Formats: sequence, structure tokens, C-alpha cells
Amino acid sequence: MAKKKAVESEEAKLKTKVSAKRAGHTDVKGDAALRALRKRLKREQRKRRALALRRKHAAGTKGTAATASA
Repeated sequence: MAKKKAVESEEAKLKTKVSAKRAGHTDVKGDAALRALRKRLKREQRKRRALALRRKHAAGTKGTAATASA
């Protein structure tokens, strides 16, 4: 049985958490919890971008034309 995807992506959840944490702070640099959240968000963004790049390279020149037209 395959894993079910969450309704809201992990990246979107982290974005909302980071923005909520930043709203109430005056000293953003001193908050370790906020730093950890931002690091998790950046990791998710890197994963998404790397996957997109892998798919683009795997598709080759024929695949880029097909994805551009779709």
C-alpha cells in the first residue's frame, strides 16, 4: 500500500510556521526554534528543486519540448 500524500505539502506547512513565528519576534536571529524551522524549509525547497532538475535531465531534449508544450 502506497503512502498517502498530505493535503498540504510539507513545504507549505513549514512556510506558514515560519511566517507565524516571525510575526511575533523582534529579535529573529536569536531564536533557535525559528532557525531550525527555516533550515527544514530550505531542505524541503532543495529537495523539490533537485527533483525537478533530475526529471528535466532525465527527460533529455525530447522531454523538454514535451513538457514545454504541455
